[in-house]
Amino acid sequence: MGDAGEGLVDAESRLAERMEEREEEKKKARQAGKSTDPERARQVESLKLARIEMQRQLELTTHQGRKQQLTQAVAEIDKRIKQLS
Repeated sequence: MGDAGEGLVDAESRLAERMEEREEEKKKARQAGKSTDPERARQVESLKLARIEMQRQLELTTHQGRKQQLTQAVAEIDKRIKQLS
């Protein structure tokens, strides 16, 4: 068999090592995903959507008082997102 056989064995061992590494990466990813609080993720997503809507309204409004309210609302949403993240 000579050199060709050794190359095949090396390739098989590298493949096995790579498969083990991939399994370990998958395991770590699953564990990291479990530590994420789904309720907190939902709240953050909801706040992000609210921020988008407030920003849209801010861009469209012409009344100065309403602009001030929306600016404060966006700032409050940003503060809450930061607290949850």
